[in-house]
Amino acid sequence: MSVQDVLTRIAQIDRALVPQQATASSSGASFQAALSAQTQSVAPTTMGALASGQTGYVAGMPGAAGAAGAAGGGPAGMVQAAAGEVGQAEQPPGSNDSPRIAEYRSATSGSGVGPWCAYFASWAGRQAGTPLGEQGQGFGSVSAVWDWAQRTGRTSPQAAPGELIVWGSRHIGIVESVDPDGKIHTIEGNSSDQVSRRTYGPDGGGATGYVRLG
Repeated sequence: MSVQDVLTRIAQIDRALVPQQATASSSGASFQAALSAQTQSVAPTTMGALASGQTGYVAGMPGAAGAAGAAGGGPAGMVQAAAGEVGQAEQPPGSNDSPRIAEYRSATSGSGVGPWCAYFASWAGRQAGTPLGEQGQGFGSVSAVWDWAQRTGRTSPQAAPGELIVWGSRHIGIVESVDPDGKIHTIEGNSSDQVSRRTYGPDGGGATGYVRLG
């Protein structure tokens, strides 16, 4: 084969390769454009949800919560569950009952219609994943809650958010927050026939003590 034949063959090979290279470059550009478009359409939805602190399910996000609006866990969850019930009242007043109060009773084994502050505390504890009782059975009386707390070493002399506040065998509530000056804010079931917010001085209005959960 002459030198001229070799040069001609090389030129033919070069021409054959050029279209393939152009096609590959074009395909790469299309892929980048598609990827960019996909990112722009998906990212604002998922990232916006995360930035705003939403906990509802986001498709394709592993570990996202599937039950939007459910209470969280621990002390914060206890307060969250109770706060969402403020204003729920007996129907009719003085009856110790209503469809919602019946839900509170469902957290306590063997419950019946009656004073329901301990039912409410038991319900909030179950919602937060910290049920009351050795078997999580809940309690229908304040004295039973306090006995359990003493039996299991859960009593506390100082209030903290998410703990129970107990007044003898008469009444029980949930500590919502404590101010720097010691003022105690609570959420209580069966307070003026409804779920109510109350505020006390550092002594908790003469509270017997407090109960840690979890």
